[in-house]
Amino acid sequence: MPGRADGDARRDAAGSDRTWPVTRQRADAQSWSTLPPTPAERALIEIQAPGRTENCQVAVFAAYASSRGRTLVDRELYLPKSWTSDRERCRAAKVPDERGFATKTELARVLIARALSSPLPIAWVTADALYGQDWHFRRMLEEAGLGYVVAVPKSQQVKSLAGCWRIDQLIGEAPDEAWERLSCGDGAKGPRLYDWAAAQLPAVPFFDGDEPAHRRWVLARRSIARPEEVAYYLAHAPTGTSVGKLVEVAGSRWAVESCFQSAKNECGLDQYEVRRYPAWYRHITLAMLAHAFLAAMAVQAGTERGAAETDHPSRPSRWQKSADFWQLAAPGQHTTTGITPIRH
Repeated sequence: MPGRADGDARRDAAGSDRTWPVTRQRADAQSWSTLPPTPAERALIEIQAPGRTENCQVAVFAAYASSRGRTLVDRELYLPKSWTSDRERCRAAKVPDERGFATKTELARVLIARALSSPLPIAWVTADALYGQDWHFRRMLEEAGLGYVVAVPKSQQVKSLAGCWRIDQLIGEAPDEAWERLSCGDGAKGPRLYDWAAAQLPAVPFFDGDEPAHRRWVLARRSIARPEEVAYYLAHAPTGTSVGKLVEVAGSRWAVESCFQSAKNECGLDQYEVRRYPAWYRHITLAMLAHAFLAAMAVQAGTERGAAETDHPSRPSRWQKSADFWQLAAPGQHTTTGITPIRH
């Protein structure tokens, strides 16, 4: 986990012995300018929060990924309320007076805004459930015209003209034919295969207009070896996007883990002991710059490698087949009744 230092230094620099998660999200001119140009449809910004880590500094990070490479590109240190409410403590650590409390999702939205104001071509955003479950985060991406595939908890409420359900209950109604075995990218041992189910949600005229350029989806990934392990996603994609493309974007979120591992191993991202706010930013920024330089050199040298990995409802199903994808039927909406395998 980035931002980890020794006990007292950790506590003094980022606030007590509490536990906080971490994330990624955004793009900065100095740190990505050496990367080769990337087609916009392949560009990806990634956000993810790792598991619990004791006695650590917590930050929101952005990773930029494309078919030509990946690297960390931006960061914001998270300060808990116990810090921001104690101005003397903040001044002692050289925290700017204007720096107030911000949640991790608020920091992520700041990073998104910086990414959009940069010349980086960005088409998709991924994030883990901490961010995916936040409506304001998703709505910001929609208003920016970005596609996204974000993880959500199984308790996530899915609201549309078709109704309102928990996403795990909705996915539980998917017919067997709605599941398809697809690879979400290559791992260290070959293609990362899972069973996937996806359904397009009815458009919301208030948000989307009469002829929406993007459509919302629900998506689920089920382990082949352990079918009880199911991950859930919400997606927003250009009209006509295939299920295979959504799966590809969902799988690309693993690239951020690769970025963190290589940045720690090769650039010393987590090798520091700091007690002041500016020192943290200096170390992390220089480590990220070094990582971006190495990523660009790897691409130029041609050494870049791929990133390491129901039951039928008893009542009429809301899951209906239309053209080449599944969709959830709104009340009273006429849909086709034949169920055929998904084609790509």
